[in-house]
Amino acid sequence: MIQDNYRAVEARVAAACRRAGRMREDVTLIAVSKTKPVEMVRELQEIGVVDFGENHAQELVTKTEAIPEKLNWHFIGHLQRNKVKYVVGRACLIHSVSSLRLAEEIRKESEKKGLVTPVLIEVNIADESTKSGISAEEAIQLVRQVAELPGLSIRGLMAIAPPVEDPEENRGYFRQMRELKETIAGLHLPGVSMEELSMGMTGDFEVAIEEGATMVRVGTAIFGARQMMQRRKRKTTQSF
Repeated sequence: MIQDNYRAVEARVAAACRRAGRMREDVTLIAVSKTKPVEMVRELQEIGVVDFGENHAQELVTKTEAIPEKLNWHFIGHLQRNKVKYVVGRACLIHSVSSLRLAEEIRKESEKKGLVTPVLIEVNIADESTKSGISAEEAIQLVRQVAELPGLSIRGLMAIAPPVEDPEENRGYFRQMRELKETIAGLHLPGVSMEELSMGMTGDFEVAIEEGATMVRVGTAIFGARQMMQRRKRKTTQSF
């Protein structure tokens, strides 16, 4: 079932790329496995899926310890500064950097581990009070500030559009994100590549692709509705 769901989403991604005149290789489909058990991740591994999204540090640690194979784990949720140490070195990309203080904590942990951590700057494109991220107006300033920090590499931008019944309602937000990405890329800032634009989820990923998304984060259409992970009975040595 999950494999069939993934193949159906993959077909929709490919169709959206064709409509936009883009190569399928231009878009990374991230299977958002948050709250889903390791067994479901394993099912997708069987058909070659390697990109997964998590939004809690504890769950990321649990899954990376349970699955030793090399996978691309994307951290897509709000990241607290005291949880950075659990994410740096485990996530291939942190999508949700929305403050200089968080970026500085990632820098400290990256330097401690001898790493350069790829990150995206999270933009609250619709200025929703319930969501993280900075305003589009503040994004350029934050990119300039983070670009000065060693231990981080800015790869692009991320946004979560409002929940809507008609995905066309979000087209304007996705277009604004693409234009912001192009504006920042045009500044040619050292250490800033602006190659990635992470936007679009189950309800609107096709429109996001048509407007330039290079990464889409799809959970429900692949795994089904969210469920809380069952607490493991075994004790863990990690403290969160």
